[in-house]
Amino acid sequence: MPRSICLTVMWISVCLPTWAADEYQGDVKDVRVIRRVDQQPGSNLVWEPYIAQWKPKQLVVAFGAGIPGKADMGDILASVSTDDGDTWSEPAYVFNHDQRFGSLQFAYANPVVYHPPGQDVIWCFCMRCPMNYRHSEDSQLAAAYSADGGRSWIPVELSMNYTGPLIIVGGIHRIEENGVPRYLLPAHRNTKRGDPLGSRDQMLLSSTSLLDWNLAGHIPQPVDGKVFLHEGNLSPGDQPGELKLVMRTAQYEGEGKALEPPRAFSSTSTDGGRTWTPAKQEPDLWNSVSKGYYGTAGANQHVYVYSDGPAWSRMALRYKLQSPDGSWSEEKTFYDSGTKNSYPTLIEVAPGDFRAVWDSGTKDRQRTNIRFGKFKVEPATAK
Repeated sequence: MPRSICLTVMWISVCLPTWAADEYQGDVKDVRVIRRVDQQPGSNLVWEPYIAQWKPKQLVVAFGAGIPGKADMGDILASVSTDDGDTWSEPAYVFNHDQRFGSLQFAYANPVVYHPPGQDVIWCFCMRCPMNYRHSEDSQLAAAYSADGGRSWIPVELSMNYTGPLIIVGGIHRIEENGVPRYLLPAHRNTKRGDPLGSRDQMLLSSTSLLDWNLAGHIPQPVDGKVFLHEGNLSPGDQPGELKLVMRTAQYEGEGKALEPPRAFSSTSTDGGRTWTPAKQEPDLWNSVSKGYYGTAGANQHVYVYSDGPAWSRMALRYKLQSPDGSWSEEKTFYDSGTKNSYPTLIEVAPGDFRAVWDSGTKDRQRTNIRFGKFKVEPATAK
């Protein structure tokens, strides 16, 4: 093949078109479709994206591509943008379920990408479970790193001092203790699904290296009765030195039933995530059995982005802002196109300036594409 034709083919394969989203209402802007399920051979869904920034205008998004016949297991892929999200590369495999390890074969779920400050690598953590499992509720933690901004990935075996089953969804939060970085990763377990004597617990893992992980602490149950606390998002809290975890909720008994009323719960820590207050209801924060994003917005605000409506409908994404006095705003629209949308994740690239990803679908089918958008929060005004 002539060299000019080879170069043309290579350019086309890398510089894929990125589709603008359908008409929508909401405050997120410059919405793009990163990947559609019909672009992913053998997959029946694309889901749970996570975003990190490699350098200014270069973003990395990892997401799952599901295997038919499995509830929530598949491959993990990563796509790169070098123009602040306007176009996205053909995704590279982070973890591929077709790869065998002798007689063992695994599937993967729920990527969490993280770029440690000052380091020239980006990490992707996810869940790994044997292919003979029906779902990923009893997974182990797996990881890979990239030294080229998300274009290729090297798997790493972790040293796990916590060896029980886990589920991860929320991102890594970095703190410093005596000048040493310490990384906190929210996780939970749901062994009760397959074992009536199992448990449903939210916890935190910790590491000083991102390779060696320990159990940092558990979130105590509410004083007035058990709640299925899970998929927590960790952020600086309302007070100096405080950490706050805001969690998805469901009824503790049964499967997938929303609380009444459907609300997020939260817990706080003032000792680096080792001990936590009993979880309590956040009366202003809707949660009907779906992940919500909670994090800081600028110097003195918090933002909460969530799926509205009843349990499992997962249509429009809404948001609220928390002012410096602790009060939450009225509900505002983040993204609403009359389609199914869920699992928003945001990263703040400048004070109040976010890049966001979520999984989206059609009116009747969830998780058919991965979407990206830009979102700005105005600075809080003193009252």
